Amino acid sequence: MTDRPWRPPPELVARIRTLAERVLTREEVAAARATPMSPAEMAEKRELIRWFRRRYPTPRERLAWARAAHLRWRRASSSTRREAAVEASGRA
Repeated sequence: MTDRPWRPPPELVARIRTLAERVLTREEVAAARATPMSPAEMAEKRELIRWFRRRYPTPRERLAWARAAHLRWRRASSSTRREAAVEASGRA
């Protein structure tokens, strides 16, 4: 048994990246925006908002979370781009 975390196969990563980075057409965006949320989606959204407001009760705490999350996302994004560049160059 290995202690290394599971990593998805490169083909799966490439497929997910292709789907995630695809540019949507105006029609696709309009269609998505025109589709109302289901009652279950609305309930889940409300519960997530309630949880967040309990976890971060003050505006200061919410802003601190948003700033920290933004830094994490930027760091993750830049490391992902570096990994993709290394893979593309064949130096992996």
